[in-house]
Amino acid sequence: MDATTGPAIAAVELQSARRAMAPPSRFGDKAFEWLTLLMALGLVVLVILLGWELWRGSSLAVRKFGFHFLTTSTWDPVAEQFGALPFIYGTLVSSLVALLIAVPLSIATAAYLTELAPLWIRQPLVSLIEMLAAIPSVILGLWGIFVMIPWLRDYPFPLLKRLFGWTPFFTGPIYGPSMLAGGIIIAIMILPIVTSISREILRSVPNLQREAAYALGATRWEATRIAVLSYAKNGLFGAVILGLGRALGETMAVTMVIGNTPQ
Repeated sequence: MDATTGPAIAAVELQSARRAMAPPSRFGDKAFEWLTLLMALGLVVLVILLGWELWRGSSLAVRKFGFHFLTTSTWDPVAEQFGALPFIYGTLVSSLVALLIAVPLSIATAAYLTELAPLWIRQPLVSLIEMLAAIPSVILGLWGIFVMIPWLRDYPFPLLKRLFGWTPFFTGPIYGPSMLAGGIIIAIMILPIVTSISREILRSVPNLQREAAYALGATRWEATRIAVLSYAKNGLFGAVILGLGRALGETMAVTMVIGNTPQ
């Protein structure tokens, strides 16, 4: 090695060390950040465009009927009198009944599948629940008309009228189609959705939470209630909201079993 080769090699090694010590390029991070920002802004723009399109499509009806369309109950196409209050009332009440039935069942089922169920039964139950979500609403509506409503009319409704006939909810003759029937149908529809989402949320709870509860002497129920359900309450609330969205948007099966009259 001559006198000129040594400094050249040292210079090359110094440049390699500087390149190795140089901070990495942030181009990929910035590109990913801007791409995700554009996606999020795209959703906002989509919601704004949807609202604008709905307003433009309903502007003629708003100018003709006004906003009292939402507060009146008369529905007479011959006289051109239309009131949406019965439909709004039916949607809200049936959805509320469905949530009262489906949410406790869904969260309890999700807690059982994640915390208590033996391994050999978990996957079959999950598969059955997911298959329930695949049943079309028309099929559930027909089942409600020919199976559920006759059963409700013969057995639960007389008992409920005898016990709670003093309330305005269980008065009048028993026909079968009712708010309760609509709520049960919607509950069947939203139960697999809320259960599946709740199950994934409970599975995401760190095992450290459970181990800490057991280390402090908690029972299985206390560990599930304090360490799991309390930790995942925000996610469970989101699952309930998604189920409510499905309940509010359901029409066909509810129309079949609720009476199909704007009253």
